[in-house]
Amino acid sequence: MSVINQIRISLSGLINRIKTSTSIEAIMNNSIAAIILTYNEEKHISRCINSLKNICEEIFVIDSFSKDRTVEIAKEAGAQVYQNPWKNYATQFNWGLKNCPITTEWIWRIDADEFLEGNLGPAMKKALAECNNEVNGVYVRKRIDFMGKPLLHGGWYPSYHLKVWRRGHGECENRWMDEHIRIFSGTTITVEEGNQVDANLNDLTWWTEKHNGYATREMADMLMMEYGLDDRGKEVQAKFWGTEEQRKRWLKVKYIKAPLFLRPFINFNIRYILKGGFLDGKEGFIWHFLQGFWYRFLVDAKIYEIKKRFGWNDKRIKAFIKETYLDK
Repeated sequence: MSVINQIRISLSGLINRIKTSTSIEAIMNNSIAAIILTYNEEKHISRCINSLKNICEEIFVIDSFSKDRTVEIAKEAGAQVYQNPWKNYATQFNWGLKNCPITTEWIWRIDADEFLEGNLGPAMKKALAECNNEVNGVYVRKRIDFMGKPLLHGGWYPSYHLKVWRRGHGECENRWMDEHIRIFSGTTITVEEGNQVDANLNDLTWWTEKHNGYATREMADMLMMEYGLDDRGKEVQAKFWGTEEQRKRWLKVKYIKAPLFLRPFINFNIRYILKGGFLDGKEGFIWHFLQGFWYRFLVDAKIYEIKKRFGWNDKRIKAFIKETYLDK
């Protein structure tokens, strides 16, 4: 064998090793672990996990001791299941971040009643493989389906949420309600293809009961903000011209300053009339009336109830909030 041929073979082997190394590095750079919180989600969990297969290398379910077949179904679908008592969403999610044996480069936050639609999964893998090391978070487009109908108006779509972030560079904001993922540093990108769809299959009885619980958490969160007790939840700054999370926080601050019981009427009219929620038909009307008015009115009623119980005494109200929601 000539010296030239030996050199050619050596160079060919070196190139193949470089290609293989680059390929492995790319695979590691776009590897994803999904974290799903569950409690009695047997209707949804299989759909959620199946949409993540071939996209996420690891799927973790953090269950709050479900009484139905959620755990069994999740295990059969290939997820790793852990159980932990429920306190609130942020505490449970961050528990999962700390206790699950995650080995991937990226983490995907997805609820049990959500699933990936269209080309979102493949587009995400491509974006993660190609992004630079300064990128630590990725926004995805979210859509809500209500009573089987996609809600495309009223300010609900398109809506972008930070759902994917680099492991070790983010966590769930510590709030009782409206908790967002915050990244500690770096930049973000947006994947415009596909949707992360929120499509709960339960009936309206379940929905109203669930939102009654949400209203209690929202009441606590809003009172904490009103009385300046939410120090642990200030990770996301309120900015109108900031990220979507910062803009939502800014709007919430403004909403809290509006008069009690008047603000639900304002919220409904903005979303249903000015932002075109009426274009989503009867399902749109039901959604905006229940979520945009009834739910917000219920929150205000709970706030009124607490303030009246303690004689409108700010000191006693603060003590109650601290004892009930901050010291636990």
